[in-house]
Amino acid sequence: MRKIGYIRVSTRDQNPDRQIVALENYLDKMSGKDFARPAYAKMMTKVKKGDVIVIKSIDRLGRNYGEILEQWRYITREKHVDIEVIDMPLLNTNTYHDSLTGIFVSDLVLQILAYVAETERSFIKQRQAEGIAVAKEKGVKFGRGKTELPDEFEEYYRLWENGEVSVREAAGRLGMSPATFHRRCRERAK
Repeated sequence: MRKIGYIRVSTRDQNPDRQIVALENYLDKMSGKDFARPAYAKMMTKVKKGDVIVIKSIDRLGRNYGEILEQWRYITREKHVDIEVIDMPLLNTNTYHDSLTGIFVSDLVLQILAYVAETERSFIKQRQAEGIAVAKEKGVKFGRGKTELPDEFEEYYRLWENGEVSVREAAGRLGMSPATFHRRCRERAK
């Protein structure tokens, strides 16, 4: 029996150290909205019957209720691999798999925690949207600001408009991409 740790953080900027301290084999630095994660997929190809996957908490496995339950079933019932959840030992399938009551309790707790994980994800998205809306009301601009047009833009705009130069040629001489030149020409024409 091998113990295999799986680690996930939501963004590249988040620090996985608290999970790494507990387990240090597989690490995904991406959202838990689904299971399309490279390290997770790699781990699933390597686990064998009798192995144990160790995770810090259920929300580190994922944040999609249905997919957490589906993956849990796939891991434990089809791959015959146990799961240990450090923060919630009641879910550990290697402890309770011989007891019908233990299986029932861990399945019930799993469903509740998977629901909480997905609900928290929707709350995060809602709070983010509300924060963006408030910032926009206060005049905060998101994204990259417009760069100043080169002094020669008007000259090349007229040349392009008269068909004397192509978009690509005008953009190249102005040091901008053809898409940017074309967009700025459309803006000017309004």
